[in-house]
Amino acid sequence: MDAWKKASGGDPSSFSPTAAATGPRRSALTADLTERGLGVRSQRYAMVVDDGVVKTLNVEDAPGKAEISGADNC
Repeated sequence: MDAWKKASGGDPSSFSPTAAATGPRRSALTADLTERGLGVRSQRYAMVVDDGVVKTLNVEDAPGKAEISGADNC
């Protein structure tokens, strides 16, 4: 996330990584990977937000994929 933020010159408040999935828990975008030893994590998704309004939300349908949330689909 830090490299992406630096490369894009983006506003630091626009990038919010969280290993504890605190943001995704509020939005129900979590995956329980406890059986794999990873705990509750964020699902993989891409969100386009314009002036505080979610315009697009692309959520992957399976762990380990980055097709729906990839740049080509955003």
